[in-house]
Amino acid sequence: MKHASTRALFSYWQERRGSRPAPTRDEIDPRAIAPALGDTFTLSADFADQLRFCLAGTRVCALFCREIKGEVFSHLWRETDRRTIEDVLGIVTCETEAVVTGLAGKAEDGASADLEMLLLPLALAGRARTCVLGVLVPATPTYWIGVKPIVGLSLKAVRHLGVETAAGSFGPPEGSRLRHGFTVYSGGRDDEPAEQAG
Repeated sequence: MKHASTRALFSYWQERRGSRPAPTRDEIDPRAIAPALGDTFTLSADFADQLRFCLAGTRVCALFCREIKGEVFSHLWRETDRRTIEDVLGIVTCETEAVVTGLAGKAEDGASADLEMLLLPLALAGRARTCVLGVLVPATPTYWIGVKPIVGLSLKAVRHLGVETAAGSFGPPEGSRLRHGFTVYSGGRDDEPAEQAG
């Protein structure tokens, strides 16, 4: 984790969860993370099970030069990366894993910015449907951020926090996808006929 907001939110989330897999949404006090609040967001599932932005900080919205509250999270990604980011979200929400990722954000004119994103699970309490707390920040200062909108995100690296590596340094290779924390490769034994039992 390179950015101060990423480190601050992760530390606070760790403190609030204690020995449990994750804290609840009600246990997150915005005042306790005030310096990082502009870089944070929460995602909640709608009735079609799509994760949408429930809240998005001012600096997160500035990356896209618009208010993104209510937008489907996966729609911010390049089409080729959507399945992978949905698998990553599955790891966060179903397996209660914290994940940090390296991203590239592209502007309409092709300009690119390196970003860092933290995804943290939240335990569901009662009828609450908020399930992810996150940070999205530029990894390095970029002059055009907030002036030109990012029109597509692409995944560069995925790391489970507390695990040495997840998908390697540059994300899953072409033709593979993340599933339950592992990189799944197409081909190989799947293409061979099954052996007869006996």
